Amino acid sequence: MKRKGDPLSVVAMVVTVVAISATAPLTAAGTAAPLAMAFWRNCLGFVVLGPLLLLLRRREVVRVTRGERAFLRREQWRPLFFGFLAATALALHFAAFMTSTRLTSVAMSTALVATQPVWQALIAAGQGARTSRRTWTGLTLAVVGAAAAAGLDIKSGGTALLGDLLALAGALAQAGYTALSERSRADVSTPLYSTFTSLVCGLELLVVCWLAGIPLTGFDRATQWSLLGLLVLPQLLGLGAMNFALGRTSATTMSILLLLETPVAALAAWWLMGQHIEPATIPGLLLIIVGVTIVLTSGSEERAARQRGARRTDIPPYPAHAPYVPHAVPTPGHPAYRNDAQRDPRVDWAGYRDSPTVRFTYHGAGAFDTMRLRGPRIAEDEPEH
Repeated sequence: MKRKGDPLSVVAMVVTVVAISATAPLTAAGTAAPLAMAFWRNCLGFVVLGPLLLLLRRREVVRVTRGERAFLRREQWRPLFFGFLAATALALHFAAFMTSTRLTSVAMSTALVATQPVWQALIAAGQGARTSRRTWTGLTLAVVGAAAAAGLDIKSGGTALLGDLLALAGALAQAGYTALSERSRADVSTPLYSTFTSLVCGLELLVVCWLAGIPLTGFDRATQWSLLGLLVLPQLLGLGAMNFALGRTSATTMSILLLLETPVAALAAWWLMGQHIEPATIPGLLLIIVGVTIVLTSGSEERAARQRGARRTDIPPYPAHAPYVPHAVPTPGHPAYRNDAQRDPRVDWAGYRDSPTVRFTYHGAGAFDTMRLRGPRIAEDEPEH
């Protein structure tokens, strides 16, 4: 692996920020209903991810289909249920965020939806996780910044205020997706999980569009180009470059860099659509970025402290369906040491709670790394008993 900060990694991070920043401007530039665009984005994503899944994880798909893996056993229905809830939260995120880009400015929409780490930290605190003063400071700054930036919309009311509220709802739904994904991903690869969430999102949005009578065809040329741009830029190029960059840099660094989406998207909206940023909202937007940055960096420091040897108190229950590593039977000449005999497999399981897989998502992009439980694996070619 090349060292961090090499030119190729820098290029990947720049491509990631620019490509993902195109999400809001492309959505706002279309003329079709935002829910219709959300449906087609997930539908096109599934069309692309499906063949990739069969190419990269064909054996996994076959085993899941035949029920040979634990993925379809009785004790795995609960994680599957949480996966369905996570996909539903993701559909809500798409619907709220993409609608907000039509009702408020692109800068406000992207800044408010970028508060997802704030809501994620609040959800973790509600679940009993310890929250540092630094994190609470960042939360406070982000909330004050959001209120200050939305001050003009609050005074004027109307669609702009509704767009701000929808952007915040999109951030909250994204945080819910992250928390639910953490509980659902037990032994599922990233391609399979991403394909599953795209399929569920597409089907749910299809039902909503059908019930609401929203047309899904007959789009003008501008909307067609916007949909193509959403597929190529944030969905494929952005996430592909992000995957590459995450192998060379930390998830915290990438999360902070993605906060540049707000100014980049605002510049794109100004250049392509003539949208201007109100000077009165600039201090609030900056406070949001600073607050979210503090939240992200404080979480990184807490994880580093635990890795240096701090005692963990938030070890989650070890899943019943997860493989258990049996203690080795002592043999002559190889006595079983006490530390090995008392080793708790939940310690290894808990270590994954702070991985980029379960903590780092963006605009419904899903997990960006494969999470697997530690323990002996049965070879692909060996039959399971």
